[in-house]
Amino acid sequence: MFLRSARTHRRRARRARQGTALVAGAATLALLAACSGGGDGGGGSSTGASGDSATLVAYTGQSGDYQVNFNPFSPSRIGALGTIYEQLFFINKAAETEPVPLLGTEYAWNDDGTELQVTLREGVTWSDGEPFTADDVVFTFDLLASTPAINNVGYAGTATATDDTHVTFTFEAPAFVQGPDVLSGVPIVPEHLWADVDPTADVVENPVGTGAYVLDDFKPQAFTYAANPEYWGGEPAVKTIRFLSLSGNTAGADGIANGTIDWQTGPVPDIQNVAENFPGYDTLTAAQNQMVLATCSSVELGCSGPQTDPAVRHALYLAMDRTQLNQLAFEETASEISPTFALTSTQEGTISADVEEPVAPETADPEGAAEVLEAAGWAKGSDGIYAKDGERLTVTVEVVTGWTDYITAVQTIAQQAKAAGIDVQTAQSSWNEWTERRTQGNFQLAIDSLWQGPAPDPYYLYTYFFSSATGAPVGEAAGNNYARYANADVDAALDALKSMPLDDAEARQPHFDAIQAAVVEDMPYIPILTGGTTSEWNVGKFTGWPTEDDMYAFPAVWSAFDAAEIFKRLEPAEG
Repeated sequence: MFLRSARTHRRRARRARQGTALVAGAATLALLAACSGGGDGGGGSSTGASGDSATLVAYTGQSGDYQVNFNPFSPSRIGALGTIYEQLFFINKAAETEPVPLLGTEYAWNDDGTELQVTLREGVTWSDGEPFTADDVVFTFDLLASTPAINNVGYAGTATATDDTHVTFTFEAPAFVQGPDVLSGVPIVPEHLWADVDPTADVVENPVGTGAYVLDDFKPQAFTYAANPEYWGGEPAVKTIRFLSLSGNTAGADGIANGTIDWQTGPVPDIQNVAENFPGYDTLTAAQNQMVLATCSSVELGCSGPQTDPAVRHALYLAMDRTQLNQLAFEETASEISPTFALTSTQEGTISADVEEPVAPETADPEGAAEVLEAAGWAKGSDGIYAKDGERLTVTVEVVTGWTDYITAVQTIAQQAKAAGIDVQTAQSSWNEWTERRTQGNFQLAIDSLWQGPAPDPYYLYTYFFSSATGAPVGEAAGNNYARYANADVDAALDALKSMPLDDAEARQPHFDAIQAAVVEDMPYIPILTGGTTSEWNVGKFTGWPTEDDMYAFPAVWSAFDAAEIFKRLEPAEG
């Protein structure tokens, strides 16, 4: 199991009703699908844009034309995770369940956590007809190990094929915490096609995978998946999935209102009453993604601007009126956030007792913000805005055009910050431009969300976003740690946690204490609120969606591995 037993370390995720979709999550990483397709969505019938009961029309929040990219390791990919490229197992982060076998069927750790054995499914073929074998798994993990830029899960093992259906992962030290990522976080690619692929640069226009779908058509305004008739699990009932590229959240909400979109994860008016307002539709919410103002934080790695001063970051944190933000931007559907980034719903027990305020304040504290700034040498100018060494305290927040909830949030934060003597500007751009700036470090702040890992444990978020191993100098592509944060104490604590079973809470807590002390002090990601991820979907056209009683996958169309499982479960409704 992940540690000694999958049941001993995985806690049930809260089935929250609060929250609104974080469309911005479509642009973050590693495990989120930033894909969508285009077109006008067709007619306005409640059966969806195509009028075909076996075609599902999805919208992930994409605004602007697509640039073809089905490289599953690329931060600017537009699709393929889960649907085309499968992982070994699916692990549901929204509820306590056993891992679902995909390309793997069984797994087991040795007693000291240095060896993980995986049995592979027999009779699987790639969509080009070539057989899938253990060599493909070994090739994929060797690719991660030899290419740090794509190794966002921090894999540090050696994979060996003992025969066509068995792989052994060997680690130099106990690596229980790597289990969930190795088993569920890595898309397996075909060695016979990828031997000459540059995983950091090539866009892979014609993806070949083992998944339930294949790429059917791509246009800058749309792309379409078709059911894979040779899929090892049987051809799915949903025969076509079409991803739309629209102008943003408003167009997505219009699509739900007009019946031209079957599934989106994004805000709609009066989101608490979708079933009443949009006949044939329903919603489901889960609260996990933590909204932040991410900063380019490291002067040493080339970041520049007032946000590189931790005092400025703390002042912005204190300047926020989160109650007002929730009302104006998120329809009162977001929830509290901890500056430690441990979820207060399922990970509260890991929050350090040394953290004076384990939950971010709900109301603004402009006096506290002023005290922090003035202690760091900032002085308020005649225009009410602070300055230091001739530099006015002006910072720019990057946001994607069309992300109306985030745009409203940034505009609201700007008003609140002004009262604290901070000038916050907004820069809107396409998703592609936003992603490029974020990845290369050409930004001051960006509104985004941090995502949870494959198991309900804060270790994964910490290693994704705070490990120096996933950062990079400005001008070079960073991994998940695009804030370019580097702290030796955090790196040392993460290294120590790697060797510990996830269920050894007493031994692990001192290392969480060290991480949280640094994270709260340095604040490279400024906490906003925990966003409830809400999907609206067409229950009149398809059956089999997750429910509160059976949340078999995280309900977000942009959470690629989860969406792939949902697509496979759905069936056209009768009649």
